[in-house]
Amino acid sequence: MNINEIIIYSTLLVIFGIFLLFDLFKRNEKYGYLAYIVALIPINYNWALGYDPLFAYLILIVLWDITLLRDTIGVYLKKNKEINEIMLYLTLSVIIQLIVSAILPEAISGLQDQSVKYLYFWLPDVHSTIFSNTAVIGFKVAVTILVFLVIIPLIIDIKDEAIPLPVFVIIIAIFVVPFLYLSYVWLPEAMGVLTFLFSVILFVILLIITKSGQEAK
Repeated sequence: MNINEIIIYSTLLVIFGIFLLFDLFKRNEKYGYLAYIVALIPINYNWALGYDPLFAYLILIVLWDITLLRDTIGVYLKKNKEINEIMLYLTLSVIIQLIVSAILPEAISGLQDQSVKYLYFWLPDVHSTIFSNTAVIGFKVAVTILVFLVIIPLIIDIKDEAIPLPVFVIIIAIFVVPFLYLSYVWLPEAMGVLTFLFSVILFVILLIITKSGQEAK
């Protein structure tokens, strides 16, 4: 990066930091959730300049991990964060990034060189040999942490609550896609088996920590 690119990139990261720490300003706490979406700006700026897309996505996942860690602490300790809001803004940011990944490489064709097209979306192939092993391992670890940081606030939020069995099915169905991607990242040849294993483990955990609502009966 030249000096101008560094200044712009650093400024965008500072803006993300402001939203990450928004609760410290004692304003409307909902604006803190925008950190998930604001994290997309510096990352796509870096990608648009033509730099390593896997590294850009690695930084994005790390920023999401940091934000999720903040919100997990909020759910567990301060009780000032809602799992519904966390899931909403994280899902929205993922959707926005997918839209960007479909549009940006089409507008800047050079970005397609280090990316692979999945349906309409240009994404870095984590199994490609063109990326450094350090970036690949870092990305895999960051994605794994991301999935667990999404599950942990959910577990904290519904612990000891009366949850009917059909809701279990809905929760597991929601996590099938993250589990599939996590399986693809680590062991693509065993995606189905790993996804099933993760889903069963989550089902057992939910079964243990929740109530049926019929215990007294």
